[in-house]
Amino acid sequence: MREKDLDFFKDLLACRLDELLDKAYLTVVELRESDDHLKDPLDRAVLASEHNFTFRMRDRERMLINKVKEALEDIENGIYGICEDCGENISIERLKARPVARRCIRCKAEQEKIEKVIGA
Repeated sequence: MREKDLDFFKDLLACRLDELLDKAYLTVVELRESDDHLKDPLDRAVLASEHNFTFRMRDRERMLINKVKEALEDIENGIYGICEDCGENISIERLKARPVARRCIRCKAEQEKIEKVIGA
């Protein structure tokens, strides 16, 4: 991969990481400020449901944060854009669509096919 492509993905990933960390921080602030002393049971139930949804979303984002950090480490280690299964280059188009991709399309499709069979 060319140096300008690596710079592009490094900037893209760094911006995404900043966005995710900002969201996580804002969630903590919002949860601290939420009114947990509601008297109406329905209001408490709605608030608890909203908190659960928020926690699920932030957990997914936490996993994405880890993937973004791994991708940034791969750039630093000179292995970004190389499929971890076959060792071939991952296409630029795939990386633009999913910058944290660790497998080429062919290997990812094969992995999903195996997971589908195992899960069935």
